[in-house]
Amino acid sequence: MTTTHFGYKSVDEAEKAKHVRGVFDSVAPKYDLMNDLMSMGLHRAWKAFTVMVANVREGYQVLDIAGGTGDLALAFSKKVGKSGQVVHTDINEAMLRTGRNRLLDAGVALPTVVCDAEKLPFPSNHFDVVSVAFGLRNMTHKDFALAEMNRVLKTGGKLLVLEFSKVAPPLEKVYDWYSFKVLPKLGQLVAGDDASYRYLAESIRMHPGQEELKVLMKNNGFGHVDYHNLTGGLVALHLGIKC
Repeated sequence: MTTTHFGYKSVDEAEKAKHVRGVFDSVAPKYDLMNDLMSMGLHRAWKAFTVMVANVREGYQVLDIAGGTGDLALAFSKKVGKSGQVVHTDINEAMLRTGRNRLLDAGVALPTVVCDAEKLPFPSNHFDVVSVAFGLRNMTHKDFALAEMNRVLKTGGKLLVLEFSKVAPPLEKVYDWYSFKVLPKLGQLVAGDDASYRYLAESIRMHPGQEELKVLMKNNGFGHVDYHNLTGGLVALHLGIKC
């Protein structure tokens, strides 16, 4: 049996996606509210910065992976115009359904696809921009997923990875206290689920840091990779260009 990490636990590699799906099935109904509470609203600024860096223009083809409740998909849809298209995807049907409903409530109808980022059902060299916000750390084989993202991008296309990362050393102690003492209690109080939010905190610690992820992206076809630390490295936005 080949094992991988699920938070701090070791699980059968073939079972990780099922465990992750269980977490997001549980948190989907309160996901947006919890995002606002956990980040004190900062996730909106992080996503707005991502949209600015993406520089999506009219006519662009955009793929939003692990798009969840649709924040980035909605923002990109306002940029591509009638001649462009945004495809909203997630491996988790409950999250995707929540996002699709939010988009429809906003008067936006987008192609919505349940799919695994490690096996994208899209043609090669098709998209101008691919985005993944707070989803890469949950993928079993990050290298497979990054290679797939590279495959579906046009030459010169952009990959934007917005993800929790390694905080600056002065923030580590208070961040650990907040992550492992406050978040699970907040999850229990608001969403009735402390275990899922404990997993989310653990998954952040197991995710590659800024430089590690930069190397991983370069090893999977991105000729130029840069990153921007946001909020003291709590979050990093990695930008990769397909060569």
